[in-house]
Amino acid sequence: MFSQGFVVHALLAGTGIALASGALGWFVALRAQVFAGDALSHVGFSGAVAAAAAGIDLRLGLFAATIGVALVFAGLGRRAQADDVTIGVTFAWVLGLGVFCLDRFGRNSGDGSLAARTLFGSIFGLGRTQSLLAVALGCAVALGVALLARPLLFATIDPEGARVRGVPVAVVGAGFLVLLGVDAAEATQAVGALLLLGLIVVPGGAALRLTSMPIAGLALSTGIAVVSVWGGITLAYVIPSLPPSSAIVGVAVAIYALSWLPRRAGT
Repeated sequence: MFSQGFVVHALLAGTGIALASGALGWFVALRAQVFAGDALSHVGFSGAVAAAAAGIDLRLGLFAATIGVALVFAGLGRRAQADDVTIGVTFAWVLGLGVFCLDRFGRNSGDGSLAARTLFGSIFGLGRTQSLLAVALGCAVALGVALLARPLLFATIDPEGARVRGVPVAVVGAGFLVLLGVDAAEATQAVGALLLLGLIVVPGGAALRLTSMPIAGLALSTGIAVVSVWGGITLAYVIPSLPPSSAIVGVAVAIYALSWLPRRAGT
């Protein structure tokens, strides 16, 4: 398996994406921002299609859309946490824009492969340069989470107390959403907009069930995400008919299901 270049590239890119997604996912679950994460993961679809319709690099559309909407969520929400109504309205508007661009792009090209790649990802189709970029961005996002971890945790558990202590709660929350947007843009190219939320939220949810210690939870969530990516890619290689994105999320869900066992055994 490791002699195949496309597998090595997939593992490299997947590891970088998993490092970022796992670290972010723990905070997404803790801060109850699952809907925001879901919205950002789907916004990438609209950004990619809009970029294609405009004739520019798809990655520009991905990053512009996810980061831009992340800033919108931060600006419209109290303490940079937009409520579900605000997220839903913005989400619907951006998706509508994506459908409009897809209709325009489809008429001009007659090619639906772009939508399929954006929605379901193509981790086996990533080249060496794309894989190295994914590793670099993943490590940068994970480092950003590490730098924000302490004030972000304080702002999540006790926002009023954090503000009194001088923590810029809104700025920290906005920074977190921007990091989530960057991860969503990069990960969409690999696992797709439809399944990305599973790679972000499921490891974080499992880690929260297994431990209440912040450092241990962050490490566990990141580890589960990495194991899910490696396990899913291995399964997809062994079973060619199995889509790698589905396999990755399937492994993550299986681990989450297992996270219920300790509590069940203790009750």
